[in-house]
Amino acid sequence: MNEIVRRFYPASRLPEDLREGIDPSEQVMVTVTVETPPEKVMTLEEIFATRRPPYMTRDEIDEHIRSLRGEWDD
Repeated sequence: MNEIVRRFYPASRLPEDLREGIDPSEQVMVTVTVETPPEKVMTLEEIFATRRPPYMTRDEIDEHIRSLRGEWDD
């Protein structure tokens, strides 16, 4: 991350919108940080679209679990 820090910077040299409420005769500390925009966040629809088929029904899941339990008895 790029960051620039200036301590004891004359408030009178600040841009007008940053000078608001500050006495121009004061010394200030200015920190400038370069921010990069965040990566695009996926929507729920996009996340669901990335799921791999086949999707199992509730009955198929139940049957699969029963078959796994049946293996324990062997």
